[in-house]
Amino acid sequence: MNSYVQKVLDVTKAKNANEPEFLQTVEEVLTSLAPVIDKHPEYEANALLERLVEPERLIEFRVVWTDDAGKPHVNRGYRVQFNGALGPYKGGLRFHPTVNLSILKFLGFEQVLKNSLTTLPIGGGKGGSDFDPHGKSDAEIMRFCQAFMTELYRHIGPDTDVPAGDIGVGGREVGYLFGQYRRIKDAYENGVLTGKGQTFGGSLLRPEATGYGALYYAQQVFEHEHDSIKGKTFVLSGYGNVTWGAAKKIAELGGKAVTLSGHNGYVYDPEGIVTEEKINYLLTMRGSRDANIKMYADHFGLEFHAGEKPWAVKGDVYMPCATQNEVGMEEAKIIAASGAKYYFEVANMPTSNEAIAYLKDAGMIVAPSKAVNAGGVAVSALEMSQNSMRYQWTEEEVDAKLHQIMKSIHDCSAEAAEKYGLGYDLIAGANIAGFEKVATAMIAQGWF
Repeated sequence: MNSYVQKVLDVTKAKNANEPEFLQTVEEVLTSLAPVIDKHPEYEANALLERLVEPERLIEFRVVWTDDAGKPHVNRGYRVQFNGALGPYKGGLRFHPTVNLSILKFLGFEQVLKNSLTTLPIGGGKGGSDFDPHGKSDAEIMRFCQAFMTELYRHIGPDTDVPAGDIGVGGREVGYLFGQYRRIKDAYENGVLTGKGQTFGGSLLRPEATGYGALYYAQQVFEHEHDSIKGKTFVLSGYGNVTWGAAKKIAELGGKAVTLSGHNGYVYDPEGIVTEEKINYLLTMRGSRDANIKMYADHFGLEFHAGEKPWAVKGDVYMPCATQNEVGMEEAKIIAASGAKYYFEVANMPTSNEAIAYLKDAGMIVAPSKAVNAGGVAVSALEMSQNSMRYQWTEEEVDAKLHQIMKSIHDCSAEAAEKYGLGYDLIAGANIAGFEKVATAMIAQGWF
């Protein structure tokens, strides 16, 4: 381990002792950067790593909203503006009861490198609230979004910070957030949020983008391995936009997804989520106020495994698509025992560092979330471009740009790993490729 990297890790751990998610991603990233740091003494001279792991700005605020009975509720809101060296801060808003500063700092840190990999001019940030939209009425969600934006608006803007959606924040929530922003600012700055509806500046393919992008990235890995997606069985977790987009694209490419999961268990569908009816039902299900994955099992008469995760199902490819910390050592051993060759992280940091090491040691090709799921933010950045041009590309144009961006992310990651003698290590390669661009920009802009 490079002594400078170790020093920064030790200090970061001491300063952030109560933030396990953030420390996990910092350790994973900095450890893989050691060979780069060895060749660039100017990074230490410019305290570059110390600056990299410290957010430029942390914003925390109270959100007070009323339910349909007129009762007030208090939640906490956040925005982590992590690094703006490459452009406006860019990253989603997450509404979920698990949201805390540690999770948002790790997501923001990952977003910096992910956004760099897209080659588009965007920095990294993340935000959200511990508000739970599940079970709330449309009116309650609207009032919460309006209260949240009443504070957030002063910290964002098309050239400052451009939030998007994430878990718990879909097109409905983005619409309510934008409406309140427009009301307060008295200006139609539709470039301030991405993931908007088609009638007010949204991009075609944005809901599918993360799932589609994951499969476009996977195609490059399969090509590298002289293999094909056609005929492969995919084990997925989750049932939201990301899983929906992935299942849809898997079916188009000739594979089949056979599992979906939620907080209450998983569904096994041996015939595959390949028909239009099944894929569209995911949208119908998520539109329900009481959505849960058992609805899919009941609707199609399938096995539902209450309280379990899907990783014991046999497959050729494993793709955690739901949320962070889905796969620890216990799950990694089950996945490795399947004999599968491919493991693609589609959710943000779904796998512990120890589990990743185990899967790699077992001979699996492991691709990291910051590369695999970059399709969502890539299309969000394309949406920003369209908003600035007052123009909308066709679905085919957006899809072609997304496909090219994901190919570029895979190729630059593979090349970076090879450049530093790491072989076909897609995790280290993504960290290095994303870091080098950010580091160059930070040094060029001086100390601040």
